[in-house]
Amino acid sequence: MAKLKVAGITRESVTDGPGLRLVVYTQGCPHRCDGCHNPETWDVSGGYELESELIFEQIKENPLLAGLTISGGEPFLQAKNLIDLVQKTSVLGKNTVIYTGYTFEELMQIGQHQPEILELLKAADYLVDGPFIKELKTFTLPFRGSSNQRFIDLKKSFLQKQIVEVKWE
Repeated sequence: MAKLKVAGITRESVTDGPGLRLVVYTQGCPHRCDGCHNPETWDVSGGYELESELIFEQIKENPLLAGLTISGGEPFLQAKNLIDLVQKTSVLGKNTVIYTGYTFEELMQIGQHQPEILELLKAADYLVDGPFIKELKTFTLPFRGSSNQRFIDLKKSFLQKQIVEVKWE
């Protein structure tokens, strides 16, 4: 497995996706959204290196986890190093949610020149996309910080060749 640059890990969260989740906060973010709740993750030289195998071991140790959430910073800056972790998490029958400041459409464009972006998208289950916009901050949409962000079912979106949003009730 690969080394990741992380800002931290939350071993159990219920606010970063459906069910109980292990959350990895990646280090480094080009978006620098006004009002970001993780500004300490912006600096690419911050954080610390961690073998993704150690993160995977934490996931395996907790049978109550529904899955893995990868937040940031910007996870897609480390797409290549995240693919194996996401694939192994899937083999355990657990899902993966990735938060990004990019839109799905932007990631698909970037993926034309950086295939690891597409590979990570196809390995994950859900994507919360778009920058945090302080003026659109919301407390009513589950798992999102601002109303412009979408909670996308990646598996269905690739299968149907159109964006399929999850509507939480």
